[in-house]
Amino acid sequence: MLRRTIASLLILFCWGLFSQELPPIQNYTPKTYNGEYQNWAISQSSSKLIYIANHSSLLEFDGYTWRSYKLPSASIIRSVEVVDDRIYTGSYREFGYWTKEDSGQLSYTSLSALLDSPVSMDEEFWDILVHDHWVLFQSLDRIYIYDLFEKDFKIIEANLAKAKLHKIKDKVYFQKAREGLFTLDKGKPVLVTDHQVLKSQSLIGLYDYKGNLLLVTDNARWYLYDHNNLSSFSTDMDSLDLRIYSSIKLSDDTFVLGSISNGFFHLDQNGHQIRNVNQSKGLNNNTVLSLFEDADSNLWLGLDNGLSVVNLHSPFNEYIDKLGKLGVVYAALNHENYLYLGTNQGLFVRRSDSQDDFKMIRGTQGQVWSLQRVHQTIFCGHNSGTFVIRGDQAELVSDFRGTWGVKAIAQRDDLVLQGNYNGLSVLEEENGHWSLRNIIEGFDTSSRFFEINDLDVVVNHEQKGVFHLVLDTALQKVVRVDNVGPISHSSNLFQFQGQLYYKTFTGIYTIDDKLTDITLDSAMTDIVFKDNQRPISILIPDSLEQRVWYFTENGIKYIHQSSLSGKLNDFNIPIPNTLSNNLGVSGFENISKISNSRYLIGSSNGYISLDLEKVNPVLHQIAIHAIQYGDYQNVSTKAHLGQQGQFKYLNNNLKFQYSVPEYDKYTDVRYQYKLDGLYEQWSQWLETPEVTFMNLPFGEYTFSVRALAGNNLTENTAHYSFTVARPWYLSATALTFYALSLCFLFFLIHRIYKRHYRKKQETLILNNQKELERRNLQEKERISHILNEKLQNEIEGKNRELAISTMSILKKNKFLSSIKSQLNMIPEKDKRIRLVIREIDSNINSEDDWKFFEDAFNNADKDFLNRIKAKHESLTNNDLKLCAYLRLNLSSKEIAPLLNISVKSVEMKRYRIRKKLELPHQENLTDYILNF
Repeated sequence: MLRRTIASLLILFCWGLFSQELPPIQNYTPKTYNGEYQNWAISQSSSKLIYIANHSSLLEFDGYTWRSYKLPSASIIRSVEVVDDRIYTGSYREFGYWTKEDSGQLSYTSLSALLDSPVSMDEEFWDILVHDHWVLFQSLDRIYIYDLFEKDFKIIEANLAKAKLHKIKDKVYFQKAREGLFTLDKGKPVLVTDHQVLKSQSLIGLYDYKGNLLLVTDNARWYLYDHNNLSSFSTDMDSLDLRIYSSIKLSDDTFVLGSISNGFFHLDQNGHQIRNVNQSKGLNNNTVLSLFEDADSNLWLGLDNGLSVVNLHSPFNEYIDKLGKLGVVYAALNHENYLYLGTNQGLFVRRSDSQDDFKMIRGTQGQVWSLQRVHQTIFCGHNSGTFVIRGDQAELVSDFRGTWGVKAIAQRDDLVLQGNYNGLSVLEEENGHWSLRNIIEGFDTSSRFFEINDLDVVVNHEQKGVFHLVLDTALQKVVRVDNVGPISHSSNLFQFQGQLYYKTFTGIYTIDDKLTDITLDSAMTDIVFKDNQRPISILIPDSLEQRVWYFTENGIKYIHQSSLSGKLNDFNIPIPNTLSNNLGVSGFENISKISNSRYLIGSSNGYISLDLEKVNPVLHQIAIHAIQYGDYQNVSTKAHLGQQGQFKYLNNNLKFQYSVPEYDKYTDVRYQYKLDGLYEQWSQWLETPEVTFMNLPFGEYTFSVRALAGNNLTENTAHYSFTVARPWYLSATALTFYALSLCFLFFLIHRIYKRHYRKKQETLILNNQKELERRNLQEKERISHILNEKLQNEIEGKNRELAISTMSILKKNKFLSSIKSQLNMIPEKDKRIRLVIREIDSNINSEDDWKFFEDAFNNADKDFLNRIKAKHESLTNNDLKLCAYLRLNLSSKEIAPLLNISVKSVEMKRYRIRKKLELPHQENLTDYILNF
């Protein structure tokens, strides 16, 4: 017993020291899933959602988002089993099932509440098994069988050694403490075997094995029961002193045992160990409480502290150098059952068929740049020079510092050309021993990338460009150097299908056989540089498989020539962005073939192995898990997923959550969406499986989302149609009100305008009338003016006539008075003279002259004489004559001859007239006559 214990401890210790190539492991801490430490059981729905019986709640995981649901009693959930659309759970004194509501949330229905009598105190339900139309809930004391058809219970009393039910074909098995293995027959327990092992050991697993029963006990021992006898089944676990808590048989017929103290053990169907993975190798915890294999053959581990997912069938395996023993891997080579790793710390080796730790080959400490097999000899390009490797031994054959790599020289198996920090050199083999023959003179530029063809050598230097060197026949010196290519960082030379290529930062060029002409290869350039946001550092030729490898932001790609069309194609192997950033120094990425389909990729903390035979397309489905809506401040109300959405305008902010349940560590999932009615084109590829639309206008929309898991587009596109209602101010009622108001407004405006135009018309008519009257008045005034002018002209004419007449009379009277005076001076007047004097007096006082004057005066002054006569009736004809002469503004002196009287007599007449007119003393007679 002591010897076995010591052996077990040594094996465990060694396993803890050695690193292994392990499948990818993803860990989830309690902080990640927002739950407690312990995870007691795991199950999966038909839509690939994972459900976990956590210490505090039921966890739901869709590959990105964790959701937790607590029981109404908030008790510990010990078991979970998903069948169809129900998630059955068992807990402390409680069991039932969960179903999804229309909103995507889970709601709980208690089945234990239907029992006639309550569950016993401290009874917990540790396992659930569905068999036909029965659901079995198992505690340590009883098995409760629920009939889905009859909706009733049957209870089996059993003191169970471990609360675990086992289903083999159509039978259900369980172990009773200290009694043995039982099966259920017509609802009753029937003993299968009471072997001593089953009385003393707890049964962890029971499986079908070639028609027999394979039993796994808690001490990691295996037994076979052939329906008669129980016999030991020898496995690699026999030498270990372990306690097993959980077990599972996987779909590939291998087995996994979960231990209490050393993680899990993976064994083949014959019990041989494939791997042991514990906390030191990547798990969150060493205690494995539960095991589950999902629909994609991923292994889930419910731990005492967190969760782990192991991608057992991933094309990738990881060798993680947690202690930093290896360093950054720059080169790898598999040769004669030795796997070599060249790192920044030295050259390491181990057997290819071993999982032993790598050992450094003595004398190779320092930076290794390359590992190459030339003429069946392994050359190691090293900072110290060049080593030849034989098995696990290294020989320094050249101390010319800084060897980047070596190339074979055609027709000379005994020579190789090597590129160094300071130019080129030649190695020579003599008697099975390699040594430095010479350094080539005439070229001292660093020659990391170079190719040789006869005596022509092409060298690429990122800072100086591409050089064409012509060597002498003895390979001793350079006879000509031509710079034939442009300078470009992230550049290198490589051979592909017999053609020499030059890769630059912006394109890929071919170099002709004469090494003088460089031409852009558009086909390869388009393949390499399409859709790559991150610059491509170098291209790595794989001459054995006629491939060219390169690394992108989200994948490892290789170019190959189609066997059917002859065209160049590329193949992408997706990797997560986190891994692509861990592939060492840019420009020194490396991938090396180590077997028929396996490649080794160097990383900054170990390496990754890739098996191309396991790179297969996987079908995926995308689903919308939750839709939330609300106002701009709070978008949290759950919407129904199964029907078209109807949202008020106040709730026009929507958040969509969706996912592809993908649990592979090396498969990144990216999402693309569109919203018909707003965004008709697909969005950019995004890693976040949710999107929020804020302040959507009213209208009808259809949200669509699809995903790209690795290289594979999801089989389906998820859709959700919904309508955002019009705002209240654009509702039908509001629009009707607006229409009526608008009509009323138009009517009112029409009335106002009509009234306005009527008033305007009336005003216009009035103005026109006034204008017409004004024009008529103007016309009348014009006519009156014309008439007045005419009258004035007539008056002036009359006045002229009157003046002429007056002057004529005045002159006549003056003349006659003069004659009369002269005649009167004659002393002796005869009769004839006296007759003449009388005739003269008669002409001076002629009434005809007065009548003529009166007519002319009246014509000129509109019946002045009549008017003044009418007003002053006392005026005589002589008075009127004097008034007429005064009207003409004649002076007394001028009037006297007209009246044939003296001036004094005229003044006397004026005085008498003033009295008749009754004029005040201060008023002038002439002014009064003129203004009358």
